[in-house]
Amino acid sequence: MKTVLTLIAMALFLSAGSAWARKPCEELRQEIAAGLDAKGVKHYSLTVVAKDAEDVRKTVGTCNGGSERIVYERQTPARDEAVAKR
Repeated sequence: MKTVLTLIAMALFLSAGSAWARKPCEELRQEIAAGLDAKGVKHYSLTVVAKDAEDVRKTVGTCNGGSERIVYERQTPARDEAVAKR
């Protein structure tokens, strides 16, 4: 969990400069996903939402000149759900 939070903090730091560069959302989402995958993070989703959309998920980056943001959500593995239903 500490690794995930560190990676999210790094993504936020790096994304601050990218807002000025108007980085496309899909490109930034792929970069963040690559970083998470490199750290061994599994079962997550990264979603692009409007800047002003209400969302409780953690913002990990902004794109398209700050008009949109990328949010992170940890997913539950399918096998854990199957065990929980028993």
